[in-house]
Amino acid sequence: MRSLRPFAALGATLLLAACATSGSRPAAGPVAVRIVGINDFHGNLEPIGRPFTLVSADGTQEKVQVGGAAALSAAIAQRRRSDPDTLVISAGDLISASPLISSLFLDEPSVNAMNAIGLDFNAVGNHEFDRGWQELRRMQDGGCARLSIRKPCQVEQFKGAKFRFLSANVTTKSTGETLFPAAGLRTIRKSGAKVTIGVIGLTLKDTPNLVTPSGVDGLAFSDEADAINAQVPELVAKGADVLVVAIHQGLYSERPNDAPGCEGINGPLLGILSRLDPRVNLVLSGHTHNFYVCDYAKIDPSRPILVTSAGYGGTFLTDVTLKVDPKRGKVLSSEARNVLVRADGSTTGGIDQAMAAYVARYAAAAREVAERPVGKLSAGSDKPASTIESSFGNLIADAQLAATRPAGAQVAFMNPSGIRAGITPAADGSIRFADIYAAQPFGNTLVTKTMTGAQLLKLLEQQFDADGFVQLLAPSQGFAMRYDTRRPEGQRVVSATLDGKPIDPARRYRVTMNSFLSAGGDSFTMFREGTETVTGAEDLEALEAWIRAEPVRQMPPVGRTSDLSVAN
Repeated sequence: MRSLRPFAALGATLLLAACATSGSRPAAGPVAVRIVGINDFHGNLEPIGRPFTLVSADGTQEKVQVGGAAALSAAIAQRRRSDPDTLVISAGDLISASPLISSLFLDEPSVNAMNAIGLDFNAVGNHEFDRGWQELRRMQDGGCARLSIRKPCQVEQFKGAKFRFLSANVTTKSTGETLFPAAGLRTIRKSGAKVTIGVIGLTLKDTPNLVTPSGVDGLAFSDEADAINAQVPELVAKGADVLVVAIHQGLYSERPNDAPGCEGINGPLLGILSRLDPRVNLVLSGHTHNFYVCDYAKIDPSRPILVTSAGYGGTFLTDVTLKVDPKRGKVLSSEARNVLVRADGSTTGGIDQAMAAYVARYAAAAREVAERPVGKLSAGSDKPASTIESSFGNLIADAQLAATRPAGAQVAFMNPSGIRAGITPAADGSIRFADIYAAQPFGNTLVTKTMTGAQLLKLLEQQFDADGFVQLLAPSQGFAMRYDTRRPEGQRVVSATLDGKPIDPARRYRVTMNSFLSAGGDSFTMFREGTETVTGAEDLEALEAWIRAEPVRQMPPVGRTSDLSVAN
C-alpha cells in the first residue's frame, strides 16, 4: 500500500453539476445538504501514535498530532452546531484491526463512541468481518453473546449500534437477502423545503480473500457497481433527491502531494465508477487509506460524481456541501474538503470532554494488560511492506515455528498483511504486551499441516501470481528462497531450500501458518491442501513466549529470500 499523505485535499473545493431527478417539489430556493464522511476509523479512540507530517502549499512542514474520538467528536459537533441536519456517514472498516484499547474489548467502545458522535450509516468494510459475520451482527444488535475468542461486555453491557450498517452487495446464500439493509433514506426540511437523501452502502467484492473464510461462510459478495445501480431507481422512486454511495473500496494518487483533483488517480474503484448510474452524486470511499477529493467528471463528463476519502483513523474528516434544488430534486453544485482533526482540538475549538472521559475509562481498563512486560528485543522494526523481506516478519515466523515444534513443524510462514504495525522497543529494549498486540490484533491461532513438497512449491508461486496482490511470505529460520519476477507466472521461484536441502516435491513437510492463511486467506489457497491438521496456541502467545525466552531476543537478519530481478 502506498504511503499516507495526510495533507491531501486541505481546503479543496470542487464545483460539480449533477443530474439526479425526482418528482416535482414546491418552489423554494436551493437547500444546502451537509454530509461528513469518515472511513477506516479502525477503532482509533486515542490519537494516532505517530505524528503526521503536514505539508503546506509553500512546502513548509509541521509535525501534527492527529485523531482521537474526543477531537473527532468535537469536529463533527462543530459542524452540527451550524447545521443540525448534518449527516455523518462512514465508508467502512470502522472497527477491527484496532488498537488494544478498542480491540481488547471487541470494539464495543468504538461502536459506543460512534453512537455518541451521532454516526448515521456505516458501509460494512472487509475488516468488519474479521471476527465473523455473527459477531458483526452483534455489533449492530447488541448483547453479550460470546461469538469470538475474547469475552464481550467486560466493562459495560453492550446495547449495539444506534447507526445502521449497510451492505448492498453482501447477501446470505440461504435466503438471498442482504446481511444488512442495502440502503437508507434521510429527509431534511429547511426553509419550508424538503430534501431526501438516499445512502447506499457496500463493501469490496474481494472481501472473502481478505478475511478468514469462516468469517464469511454462507455469504455471497456481488459486483459493487451492479449492486449500486440496482438501488438507484428504487431510491429515486422513494423520492430521493440526492444519491450518496458509501463504499469500502478506493483509489490511490500518484501526485507528489496528493493535491485535490484526479490527475494520477488510479486504483480498483475506478472500474466501479466507470459503470455507475450517472444519477449518483457523491461517493465516499475508503480501504486504501489515501486522502483525495476527485471530481470524476474530469475523467468521465457523463458521470458528474464527487469522489472522496478521508484517509485513516479519524485523522481527517471530509466536509461535503451539496446545493439542491428542492423543486426539481436536482443537485446544483457540490463542494468538499478534507479537514484535519488535530488531537488537541485546536482546529475545532476544543475536544469533547465527555468523550475524552469515556475513552479514558477504557484506557484504564486496558492498562494492566497493555503495560505487562513481555521481554526485550535487540532492535525495532517498521511495519513490513508486502514485497520486501522484513526482520519483524522473520521474528514472528521464528516464534510460530518454535511454538509448533511439538506438532512436528519444520517451517513456518507469516503474511506481512497480517502485521498491522511495526515494533519500537524502549531505550533498554523492553517490549510491552501493547506493542505486540498492535502488530497482531486479530487473535489468530497457529495451525500446522502436512504438505507435499509439490504443494509447498505451488504455494510459493502464489506469492507472485495474478490472484490477489503480490505478497512475500516471511519464512522461519532454516528456509531460503530465490525468486525472479521477470520470469513467467508459475515459474518465478528459482530455488527453495529447507536446512540447506532443496524442497523435494515427493517429500512431506510439516508447515505452520496462522488460521487466516490456513483457510486460504490472502489468496494463498494452497494452504487449504494441507492434511493432518493440528491447531495450536494463539499467535500472540507464541510471539510473547519467543521474546521472553531470551534475556534479549535478537531480531533476525534478512536474507532468507533473494530477489534475483533486483540483484542482477
